[in-house]
Amino acid sequence: MVDTVRRTGRDETEEERADRMWGELIQEIRVAQTGVQILFGFLLTVVFTPKYTHLAHTDQVIYIVTVVLGSCATGALIGPVSLHRLVSGRRIKPQAVRIASRLTFVGLVLLLTTMTAALLLILRVATHDDWVPWLVTGVVAWYLVCWFGVPMWTRRRHTTR
Repeated sequence: MVDTVRRTGRDETEEERADRMWGELIQEIRVAQTGVQILFGFLLTVVFTPKYTHLAHTDQVIYIVTVVLGSCATGALIGPVSLHRLVSGRRIKPQAVRIASRLTFVGLVLLLTTMTAALLLILRVATHDDWVPWLVTGVVAWYLVCWFGVPMWTRRRHTTR
């Protein structure tokens, strides 16, 4: 008689699973870190341009908020690397992976808000049009679909119970 039971998991220990998940998480973080660091570096230079002093007060506030958000996103996305370095060898990798995953999620949310604020500022300065908030809202909706909607739909649709 042929066994027709379909395997739904991996044959790995908790430590092996943590090692695999850590590797996957670090690859994901590399992508996000690069983006946030480039954006943050660019944002840091804006205040030193002659045009900054001519920005309206509201735009300067948006800029400051954007820089702070970018700084927080950078911290959250680099945090897992520091976490790994400080707890390495302590036999708590499964717990470290869970904490690093949460930090990464927070970093992605902060990156989303940083990109939203940066887009708002750039479009306000570039156009001064009333449709800027609508365009930014549309882009944020797109980010939400790509970053959270599609992954959650995929998770729900394809996860076995």
